[in-house]
Amino acid sequence: MSDNTVTDLAELGNLAEGAVAEVPTAPAAPTMPLRAQEIDKQGRAYATGRRKDAVARVWIKPGSGKITVNGRDQEVYFARPTLRLVIDQPFQVSDRAGQYDVVATVKGGGLSGQAGAVKHGIAQALSKFEPALRGAVKAAGFLTRDSRTVERKKYGRAKARKSFQFSKR
Repeated sequence: MSDNTVTDLAELGNLAEGAVAEVPTAPAAPTMPLRAQEIDKQGRAYATGRRKDAVARVWIKPGSGKITVNGRDQEVYFARPTLRLVIDQPFQVSDRAGQYDVVATVKGGGLSGQAGAVKHGIAQALSKFEPALRGAVKAAGFLTRDSRTVERKKYGRAKARKSFQFSKR
């Protein structure tokens, strides 16, 4: 007897009568439908990025790669080169460096948090403009909001966890 796989009782009855059971073929793996492209009337994709206490509103559109933050060029607003590298990471991962113009407004937090918020917003907007890039950007971890924030100060403590100096006498 050949080793046929039986999946229901009807096939078992056919097999008992001597008929060869037909093994059903598995249907083709359903491909995930791509998300819809989300673009406004001006041809831009919008997203909000957050990091620490900073919130960035980001618009991207096809262009020459110019990044403007709060009305200033990125070299002026983010003077440290490391912060500019953080902002460019989503474009580097998706091989789209210099292909999109970015306009961002950022509020709250410090420069490091603001750079992280702009990066998060760019990654979100990029996945909305080109849904095919979502996998690459998500695999790099740029679509996930980094939820780490400063721990609050507790009463009876000098800071969040630091105690006041102990005096025995």
